[in-house]
Amino acid sequence: MASVIAGFFASLFQAFVNFLHAVTHPGDWLAWLPYINRPMPDPEVKQSLMRFIYYGASRELLFVILALLIVLTVIGLIRRPVMWLYVRVLEGFANAIGRTVAWVGLIMVIQQVVIVLLQRLFRVAQIEFGLFGIGFAKDLSWWSEELKLYNAMIVALCVTYTFVQGGHVRVDLLYAGARFRTRKLIDMLGSLFFMMPVACVTWVFAWFFFWRVMIVPNPSASDALDKLLLKARAVRWNIETIGFSPNGFDMYFLFKLLILSYVGLVFIQAYAFFCRSLLEFIEGPDSENRYLDKDTLGQGEEAYEGTH
Repeated sequence: MASVIAGFFASLFQAFVNFLHAVTHPGDWLAWLPYINRPMPDPEVKQSLMRFIYYGASRELLFVILALLIVLTVIGLIRRPVMWLYVRVLEGFANAIGRTVAWVGLIMVIQQVVIVLLQRLFRVAQIEFGLFGIGFAKDLSWWSEELKLYNAMIVALCVTYTFVQGGHVRVDLLYAGARFRTRKLIDMLGSLFFMMPVACVTWVFAWFFFWRVMIVPNPSASDALDKLLLKARAVRWNIETIGFSPNGFDMYFLFKLLILSYVGLVFIQAYAFFCRSLLEFIEGPDSENRYLDKDTLGQGEEAYEGTH
């Protein structure tokens, strides 16, 4: 037990060293960025890509994030207005993304109507856009299958917005009848032991799931850094462009990128929810829902809010 605790604090201290090294040596893991979907000119660039893939779902990154959250939490407990600022910024971030991406639903409806009209009434086979001499033409089946991407964007990017707005589904067997501070304690424990761990585990699988359709040879979660650096000799871009139909939507790697976005947003919101619950636990019922920016239908429509 003592060795486990010692190892934990050693990894936590090493996290600060790793963070400083990453900040001061960005070329070690970001040199590949100018060569996305282009041939990488030398082994150092290829190795930087493999380091990025390895550390993107590594134990080292986990402890860097953990160390950062501990520092932020300690600062917030010393100065509670600072922690309230965390809550306002992170919840505002979730609301801003959700309110923006929600308009994709309107785009999805308009695009579906246009596709039906062009296909059924005018017998058009493709849609083409042009701007400044640059054209983008795709078959109607491509645009039709692209609607799935809009739906995925709404689900993945509006999830934390829905959580902040209180629109998520919850089963209150014990929670609703509990006292105020008991409820806040349940919220804190739920953030720490359910939302964050599940987000971390999902991230590991989603991370390598994404990179397996971006490059060859395929990286694996079980690969050590040395093995990935050996694979770097033969690494090249192989971005997935396979569609379900001959002329259908061929950018399915974007769905895998949305999974990563979804998990990242959930983890960030889990910390924001922990901070809010902790502050409300400390400050009492008067602080409940403080600074909470919830949507409203307008004055006189209160009776309809929350009705589905």
